[in-house]
Amino acid sequence: MYLADHTWEELGDYFERESLALVPLGSTEQHGPHLPEATDHLIAEALAREAAERTGYLCTPTVNVGVSSHHRQFHGTMWVDPPAFRDYVASFTRNLAYHGIDRVVYVNAHGGNVQHLREVGGRLHESGDAYCLEWMWDESIPDLVSDLFAYNGPHAGPKETAMIMHLRPDLVREDRLEAARDGGWVDFTYDAACVNGARTFYDCVENADNGAFGDQTDATAEKGQRLFEAATAQLIELCEWLAAREAAELLPRPHV
Repeated sequence: MYLADHTWEELGDYFERESLALVPLGSTEQHGPHLPEATDHLIAEALAREAAERTGYLCTPTVNVGVSSHHRQFHGTMWVDPPAFRDYVASFTRNLAYHGIDRVVYVNAHGGNVQHLREVGGRLHESGDAYCLEWMWDESIPDLVSDLFAYNGPHAGPKETAMIMHLRPDLVREDRLEAARDGGWVDFTYDAACVNGARTFYDCVENADNGAFGDQTDATAEKGQRLFEAATAQLIELCEWLAAREAAELLPRPHV
């Protein structure tokens, strides 16, 4: 059920019987020479709307711009400052709570949003406004990602490439897959980019001149469909688990 497609009367019927909403969040940022800047928000919206369609839960409009200043050196990347992002997400979540939503799944597809969504969730839990969970699609299916790709990369790699091949093949520059691989860092690991346990980089460009990691030539639409179906199943199970919780279970525990 997509919120923006319905009238206020129809939405009132939903709020009378349900108290859960899915909020897709992504980014508008560089994804190498082969993927569109819409990559993250396309993935987040597709997963959230598919889960909502299959379950009947409410899906809100997508937050398309996130915390992405670490990609700012690349043309067209958009971002908001972390405090503004956190305050914005907290504000519209309280808006949902005003209508009767007391549990929210942030359907996230951008790593730069993770820590900020978790902070917002903690803030709203502490205040008792709502119980919010940050859900990152690839973190829900790590074994499948590892099985499908030898070098999956943390950004603009084959897992995201495969997902966009499945969702929007018209936006994938398949003639640039080898360039993405050869101009990036194929076997990147965070440990390899650290010195004596300290992460010494702040911006993506410090590790990959073209902004891409992993082996993009290993991606296919078929693999993307497998990722999409597996992640959707995980998201649906999470929603069902959250919906089944008693409201009292979601409130902060009293002082010992």
